[in-house]
Amino acid sequence: MKVTLKLPRVSMNMEEATVTQWHRKPGDRFEIGDPLYAIETEKAATDIEAPCAGTLLEILAPEGANIEAGAPVCRVET
Repeated sequence: MKVTLKLPRVSMNMEEATVTQWHRKPGDRFEIGDPLYAIETEKAATDIEAPCAGTLLEILAPEGANIEAGAPVCRVET
């Protein structure tokens, strides 16, 4: 099933973040808990882990993109 993953809130005050690095590229498989991408907020930098197992189909927020919490980041096949 194709699913769109969204940028999670990593803190109560987080409104937006910058995608600093993708750890996977389209076509790569991943498991639950594998780091998918890294973000930076005003207060911290962190890796975002996969909430499900699957294959990365499409990156919607490229490195350097500043996006709001809840915005689409990528599409995956679960």
